[in-house]
Amino acid sequence: MTRLDNTPRAFGRRPSRRRLLAGAALVVALGAAALGVTHCARSPKTPKTAVASASGAAALPDLRADLPTRPQDWRGAIDYRALDARIRAMMADRSMEGLAIAVIEDGRLAFVQGYGRTAPEGGEKVEPGTLFRWASLSKTVAGSLSAALADGGAFSLTDPLGKFGTSLRLPGEAERTLTVEQLLSQRTGLPRNAYDGWLEGGRDPRMIRGSFGAVPLQCPPGTCHSYQNIAYDTIREVVETTTHQPYAEEARRRLFRPLGMTSASIGLDALRTAPHWARPSRGGREMTLVDAYYRVPAAAGVNSDIIDLARWMQAQMGLVPAVLSGKVLDDIQRPRVNTGRPYGNSPLGRTLEHPGYGLGMRSFTYKGHRLVGHSGAVTGYRSTMMFDPATKTGVVMLWNSEGSLPFKLQAEVFDSYYHLPFEDWLQLKDAERRSAEADEGI
Repeated sequence: MTRLDNTPRAFGRRPSRRRLLAGAALVVALGAAALGVTHCARSPKTPKTAVASASGAAALPDLRADLPTRPQDWRGAIDYRALDARIRAMMADRSMEGLAIAVIEDGRLAFVQGYGRTAPEGGEKVEPGTLFRWASLSKTVAGSLSAALADGGAFSLTDPLGKFGTSLRLPGEAERTLTVEQLLSQRTGLPRNAYDGWLEGGRDPRMIRGSFGAVPLQCPPGTCHSYQNIAYDTIREVVETTTHQPYAEEARRRLFRPLGMTSASIGLDALRTAPHWARPSRGGREMTLVDAYYRVPAAAGVNSDIIDLARWMQAQMGLVPAVLSGKVLDDIQRPRVNTGRPYGNSPLGRTLEHPGYGLGMRSFTYKGHRLVGHSGAVTGYRSTMMFDPATKTGVVMLWNSEGSLPFKLQAEVFDSYYHLPFEDWLQLKDAERRSAEADEGI
């Protein structure tokens, strides 16, 4: 792969004509994704069509009808040409294979692009319609579905799991009193990522959950945050017991279809039978696609292209209240417990303050701005969503390698958007001597 110029380029302001004529500087902090911006006076193009919401009471612009994939289409105050150049330089790093990115600015799709290849050997060019795995970003679907069902009366977030007869067991029969809310906010008390190795070794998730009763607890259930995958998937049993539908079908019926997320699916077969999907890779080698974390679908089972992930972020921003109401979003995004830093002790992780976890959703403060989102990591794939709820601006990325650079790119996006001094988070000039970084707590 040909290397590009790695010289850092700051994202400059692009003042609107109104500012130039009036001679006034108006800075609008829209931010949430990792590229700073000023608000542009240019009006967005009128969407060609719209997708009806679940009740038909609201509509969301059809993102696929007018994709901003060409430089002349990139809308908004961010210098998207500079962003594009920065990403191209990032993609020259040997840790990267293929990547899709979308930026929502002020509630509308402002930038979408694919980079790299779907596989190290013989792959296609990544396009906006290329499917990737969401990995643990799937937890936002489980939290949102559960909050919506609770809002509709299917169950209460304060209901104890003992009411649903799930397979989860905890020491001292604590599963009888652990609530749905505590489960979704990762407060089981189990050691972090309990028995993930068993899942990767092929054991049945329900059997593993039944074994947790003999595991020494990290803290009393309900009192501290400890990130889980297998235990978190217990919510799938709650959903299926109360709706009498498979989890994947309920997610499609209540979320994906009403939001017009036509590429979104749950499960391994849905990914590998798609006409255009990114193969998992590591260090320039294609990896075997395995089903381990697909067997805990509430924790890590979702696939989609970047367009539908951008649509999902719009819904989380409150732009489709008929599907996810303001009350439901407050339930999802309100932190219920303090956590360790997302991205661990990396420079980015050390910058994040007040980290918390809601219902399958992280939140934290970045340089004075509250951001919300989640990331994901499974073999050969990574994902991230980060946005500012107050300004309805954010960034989503999906990539088919285990590189950590896109996580850092988010910070450059935010710095630019918030008009902060440029900081070279990517450090591309040090790529050759940089060692692999752990994806701690994402």
